[in-house]
Amino acid sequence: MQIDITGHQLDVTTSMRDYFTNKFERIKRHFDQVINVHAILSVEKLNHKAEATMHINGKTLFAESTQEDLYSAIDLLMDKLDKQVRRHKDKITSKHRGEALKYTIE
Repeated sequence: MQIDITGHQLDVTTSMRDYFTNKFERIKRHFDQVINVHAILSVEKLNHKAEATMHINGKTLFAESTQEDLYSAIDLLMDKLDKQVRRHKDKITSKHRGEALKYTIE
Protein backbone atom coordinates (compact mmCIF):
# COMPACT_ATOMS: atom_id res chain seq x y z
CA MET A 1 0.00 0.00 0.00
CA GLN A 2 1.24 3.42 -0.94
CA ILE A 3 0.26 6.67 0.83
CA ASP A 4 1.00 9.95 -0.96
CA ILE A 5 0.45 13.18 0.97
CA THR A 6 0.80 16.52 -0.80
CA GLY A 7 0.12 20.07 0.26
CA HIS A 8 -1.31 23.06 -1.57
CA GLN A 9 -0.27 26.43 -0.13
CA LEU A 10 1.12 24.39 2.74
CA ASP A 11 4.32 22.56 3.60
CA VAL A 12 3.55 19.06 4.83
CA THR A 13 5.61 18.47 7.95
CA THR A 14 6.61 15.12 9.37
CA SER A 15 4.17 15.54 12.25
CA MET A 16 1.30 16.04 9.77
CA ARG A 17 2.41 13.01 7.78
CA ASP A 18 2.71 10.89 10.94
CA TYR A 19 -0.70 12.04 12.19
CA PHE A 20 -2.32 11.11 8.88
CA THR A 21 -0.71 7.67 8.72
CA ASN A 22 -1.58 6.93 12.37
CA LYS A 23 -5.21 7.83 11.74
CA PHE A 24 -5.21 5.76 8.57
CA GLU A 25 -4.31 2.66 10.59
CA ARG A 26 -7.93 2.60 11.79
CA ILE A 27 -9.14 2.17 8.22
CA LYS A 28 -6.57 -0.55 7.53
CA ARG A 29 -7.86 -2.39 10.58
CA HIS A 30 -11.33 -2.64 8.97
CA PHE A 31 -10.22 -3.36 5.41
CA ASP A 32 -6.71 -4.41 4.45
CA GLN A 33 -7.08 -4.48 0.65
CA VAL A 34 -6.18 -0.82 0.12
CA ILE A 35 -3.96 -0.34 -2.92
CA ASN A 36 -3.22 3.38 -3.03
CA VAL A 37 -4.11 6.53 -1.09
CA HIS A 38 -3.55 10.06 -2.32
CA ALA A 39 -4.20 12.84 0.19
CA ILE A 40 -4.16 16.58 -0.42
CA LEU A 41 -3.91 19.00 2.49
CA SER A 42 -4.56 22.65 1.70
CA VAL A 43 -5.27 26.04 3.25
CA GLU A 44 -7.93 28.41 1.93
CA LYS A 45 -7.92 31.66 3.91
CA LEU A 46 -8.99 30.56 7.41
CA ASN A 47 -10.21 27.08 6.51
CA HIS A 48 -8.06 24.01 6.28
CA LYS A 49 -9.10 21.34 3.81
CA ALA A 50 -8.18 17.67 3.72
CA GLU A 51 -9.20 15.41 0.85
CA ALA A 52 -8.25 11.87 -0.03
CA THR A 53 -8.73 9.44 -2.89
CA MET A 54 -8.41 5.81 -1.95
CA HIS A 55 -8.14 2.97 -4.47
CA ILE A 56 -9.25 -0.44 -3.31
CA ASN A 57 -9.99 -3.60 -5.28
CA GLY A 58 -12.43 -2.53 -8.00
CA LYS A 59 -13.49 0.76 -6.42
CA THR A 60 -12.27 4.30 -5.84
CA LEU A 61 -13.40 6.13 -2.71
CA PHE A 62 -13.19 9.91 -2.28
CA ALA A 63 -13.82 12.12 0.74
CA GLU A 64 -13.07 15.69 1.73
CA SER A 65 -13.52 17.81 4.82
CA THR A 66 -13.06 21.45 5.71
CA GLN A 67 -12.44 22.70 9.24
CA GLU A 68 -10.73 25.60 10.99
CA ASP A 69 -8.00 23.28 12.25
CA LEU A 70 -6.04 20.95 9.96
CA TYR A 71 -5.90 18.09 12.45
CA SER A 72 -9.66 18.17 13.01
CA ALA A 73 -10.12 18.19 9.21
CA ILE A 74 -7.99 15.05 9.02
CA ASP A 75 -10.07 13.45 11.80
CA LEU A 76 -13.32 14.22 9.97
CA LEU A 77 -11.82 12.94 6.70
CA MET A 78 -10.87 9.64 8.33
CA ASP A 79 -14.38 9.28 9.77
CA LYS A 80 -15.86 9.72 6.29
CA LEU A 81 -13.43 7.29 4.67
CA ASP A 82 -13.98 4.76 7.44
CA LYS A 83 -17.73 4.90 6.89
CA GLN A 84 -17.32 4.39 3.14
CA VAL A 85 -14.92 1.47 3.65
CA ARG A 86 -17.26 -0.23 6.13
CA ARG A 87 -20.18 0.23 3.73
CA HIS A 88 -18.12 -1.26 0.88
CA LYS A 89 -17.02 -4.19 3.03
CA ASP A 90 -20.63 -4.86 4.07
CA LYS A 91 -21.65 -4.91 0.42
CA ILE A 92 -19.00 -7.47 -0.40
CA THR A 93 -19.70 -9.72 2.58
CA SER A 94 -23.48 -9.35 2.76
CA LYS A 95 -26.02 -12.10 3.30
CA HIS A 96 -26.53 -12.20 -0.44
CA ARG A 97 -22.90 -13.00 -1.04
CA GLY A 98 -23.49 -14.63 -4.41
CA GLU A 99 -25.17 -11.50 -5.76
CA ALA A 100 -22.51 -9.18 -4.36
CA LEU A 101 -19.68 -11.22 -5.85
CA LYS A 102 -21.48 -11.34 -9.19
CA TYR A 103 -21.42 -7.54 -9.41
CA THR A 104 -17.77 -7.23 -8.41
CA ILE A 105 -16.62 -9.77 -10.98
CA GLU A 106 -18.36 -8.08 -13.92
